[in-house]
Amino acid sequence: MSVDVKIRIKRFNPEADAEPHWEQYTVQAEPTDRVLDVLHQVKWYQDGSLTFRRSCAHGVCGSDAMLINGRNRLACEYLIRDAGTDITVEAIKGLPLVKDLLVDMEPFWDQYRSVMPYLVNDEVPEDGKERRQSPADRARYEDTSRCIMCAACTTSCPVFWGDGSYVGPAAIVNAHRFIVDTRDHAHEERLQIMAEPDGVWRCRTVFNCVEACPRDIRITRAILEVTGEISNAARG
Repeated sequence: MSVDVKIRIKRFNPEADAEPHWEQYTVQAEPTDRVLDVLHQVKWYQDGSLTFRRSCAHGVCGSDAMLINGRNRLACEYLIRDAGTDITVEAIKGLPLVKDLLVDMEPFWDQYRSVMPYLVNDEVPEDGKERRQSPADRARYEDTSRCIMCAACTTSCPVFWGDGSYVGPAAIVNAHRFIVDTRDHAHEERLQIMAEPDGVWRCRTVFNCVEACPRDIRITRAILEVTGEISNAARG
């Protein structure tokens, strides 16, 4: 049975507004609809100027991270039966606001690229086919390999809000994925990056990132393992 959903959206048009402001809309939705469906209803039938980012709409691409009911979530995964019939939506924090729910992701991508998030290994395998790895070694980065780069964790972090030079949880998670990969040959370089003043030591274990992650990645555990790797390297 459909219900009336009141959704308050924090709007901002840089060509007309000095500051963001709230606007409210009412749409009909099924309990199994998603917040993204409600946003589509607003954009398609009430106000075509509403701006937000989304792509796959199935929790894989990570492009529709928003601050919904006070918490970072993916709009395509959050159901109306869980969100309720009075919903607030605003852009994720800590990144430059472009328009409405759309933010400039480039600072986030800059931090991601800074940690060398790719395999470094120029050696040719003996059989010329693949770099073999034991199941146990593979399991070490299974969790952090599931990151979808939605930025929900990083933009929930108060340290990142206060200083965008902090690499942030997402970058640390992706650094971890390769730091513990036995096939990789850039272990020391990544540890040096993580040991910089704006690296892993800036984490204050607030745990906002853990709540925000739509993939339930154990982010603080990854951060702890990276600090452990740095300490072990320093001890020689």
